[in-house]
Amino acid sequence: MEPISSIPAGGGQAGTPADPSAQKGVLSSDFQTFVKMLTAQMQNQDPLNPIESSDFATQLATFSSVEQQVLTNDLLSSLGAQMGALNLSQLSGWVGMQARAVMPVHYDGSPVTLNVHGSATAQSHQLVVRDATGAVLSREDITSNPQEVTWRGRNAFGAELPPGIYEIAVESFLEGELVATTPAAVGGQIIEARPENGLVSLVFEGGQEVPSDQILSLGRI
Repeated sequence: MEPISSIPAGGGQAGTPADPSAQKGVLSSDFQTFVKMLTAQMQNQDPLNPIESSDFATQLATFSSVEQQVLTNDLLSSLGAQMGALNLSQLSGWVGMQARAVMPVHYDGSPVTLNVHGSATAQSHQLVVRDATGAVLSREDITSNPQEVTWRGRNAFGAELPPGIYEIAVESFLEGELVATTPAAVGGQIIEARPENGLVSLVFEGGQEVPSDQILSLGRI
């Protein structure tokens, strides 16, 4: 894989901008209703205790301020939707590329290269493999240094594990107590960019989904 960069990437969700003509129509209707109510208020005021002209001016200014705020919010929503669509379009260009991220490991029978490290303040470290239920399948002593490890899909007895998704992490111990768990980073091919809860999730060939801002590096096959 030819490395390109280590890029934290942001993402957004595409949306449909509000229809400006529809918003203007609503505001126009509301303003006409406000003027009718203001006129009725003037016609029915107490002649012996008329409303001050400054109060009418205050009401008009308040409505104008609200009207401008509504238009501003609509504009910001429209710009946000356009930026989200742009980010999704850019991230769609990552489809077909190799990326590395902290995520569960997809094992298909071939050795998997992992990037792992332990806590520098701990005394001992173990590379721990778990299945989808959380059951521990193997433990292997390693150092705390950042390193590449080739995992060959074997359990503690040396038997090959079936294809599937596995959780692999480094557990660090101090005086026999677990003090840190650091998940392994693994590479894979991106097959889809999908809007998800306001962000863009990247789907890997093994089925893992990772938010775009958690991608550690990209490379070409």
